[in-house]
Amino acid sequence: MEIGPLLASGRDADVFEYGPGRVLRRYRRGGDTAHEADVMRHVAAYGYPVPTVLWAGGPDLVLERLHGSTALHALLDGTVGPEPTGAQLADLHRRLHVIPARTSPAPGRVVVHLDLHPDNVMLTARGPVVVDWRNADDGSADVDVALTAVILAHVAVDTRQPRAPLARRCLLAFLEQTEQWPARALTAAAAFRAADPALASDERALLDRAIDLVASSCRH
Repeated sequence: MEIGPLLASGRDADVFEYGPGRVLRRYRRGGDTAHEADVMRHVAAYGYPVPTVLWAGGPDLVLERLHGSTALHALLDGTVGPEPTGAQLADLHRRLHVIPARTSPAPGRVVVHLDLHPDNVMLTARGPVVVDWRNADDGSADVDVALTAVILAHVAVDTRQPRAPLARRCLLAFLEQTEQWPARALTAAAAFRAADPALASDERALLDRAIDLVASSCRH
């Protein structure tokens, strides 16, 4: 099938129209999408809101096309406030972390997304749908929640960004609503975030401040 127009671009991948009701997600640096597709199919079997996987091979994923805006865009244009957005992220974590691990029988291991933030949530007619499962695996719910908190805090401490106040309010609402203990997983979350090759040098310089903000804001 012929690849259609470019619909969106992220840090790692481009999304193209790919026939009626479907899109092609292609990772620019290559890789194998088989693991990502397997995780998405696993959580979908438990009723978790993800795009339907239609095909996967090499750096390509063919997915159901979603219609709607991201939670980030809704937050920035004022359609949805930061407190409901933070609460929604906490609920999506809660629903994900009751799904058993795919491969690990160890106690406390669940499916984790490891990149769950407003730009990876699509607001559709059927409700919020979580996208971009490349980092997903079996792991610790605490680390997954802590990483979302660090990502939000990373924006909140960047005073150059006009959306920093929104990110701070979203972070506080998220921490208020989460049932996990992000404070005790901050070291692991910080290491994971620091290892992200897509992190720009100016973002890397703010990482310690982001960690400090999460630690000082945690109610646990």
